[in-house]
Amino acid sequence: MYYQSVIDQFTVKCKEVFSSLLTGVYLHGSIAMDCFNPEKSDIDLLIIVENNITNAQKITFMEHAVELNEQGPIKGLEFSIVKRKYCNPFVYPTPFELHFSPMHLKQFEHHPIKYVENMKGKDKDLAAHFIIINKYGIVLYGEPIEYVFGRVPKKDYVDSLWFDIKNAREDIVAEPMYMILNLCRVMAFLEDGLYLSKQQGGEWGLTHTPKKYHPLISEALHCYKTEHVMQVDEKGFVDQMLNNIKRRMGNQLKEE
Repeated sequence: MYYQSVIDQFTVKCKEVFSSLLTGVYLHGSIAMDCFNPEKSDIDLLIIVENNITNAQKITFMEHAVELNEQGPIKGLEFSIVKRKYCNPFVYPTPFELHFSPMHLKQFEHHPIKYVENMKGKDKDLAAHFIIINKYGIVLYGEPIEYVFGRVPKKDYVDSLWFDIKNAREDIVAEPMYMILNLCRVMAFLEDGLYLSKQQGGEWGLTHTPKKYHPLISEALHCYKTEHVMQVDEKGFVDQMLNNIKRRMGNQLKEE
């Protein structure tokens, strides 16, 4: 596995810092789905705890996580800490105790106490993460996935997907590769009930979208698999995909 040493050290630090409060540590995202690119992917982790953790524990763990982030891929580590009681039955939007991604690194370095006090709330993205853990997740430590994570209702998952792509028209300028592949995988779920990675979503798009968009999707896939940087502002593709997604979302919720 890519970055096995980093993942192992992360798990060890979870056990050291949270001790008896730790339910489990779970790997999800591109590594778990076997489509990891060290140049384009991050390492996605979820920590489940039994009860409240202190700010002192959060700061200690964050200090270790920041060190490990430097040893990880270019996009670094991303993780959330969630209490077990919100996992089964699943609560949406899901409360979390702490979250980190490299975009928050400076905030923690400048004001660690303020960071751990404020980086707590509810996150709609966790519905999608829980789905992937239920389908593809890897237990790094602790209880089996089926003992910890409950079913995510379709309406919550659909809302989580929409939350991630609703600003695609603006976001495609800054993150064209991500948005193109993500729009495809969202459509793959709504049309065919498939839970796909970004790479798999793009491959699905090559057989399920109009041929005029295939070169665009192919370029996004090439970018995802290589060091190539994509630069495109394709509003026509985004508009058509968003319109199709909104229509399918309505149908999915009616069926439920």
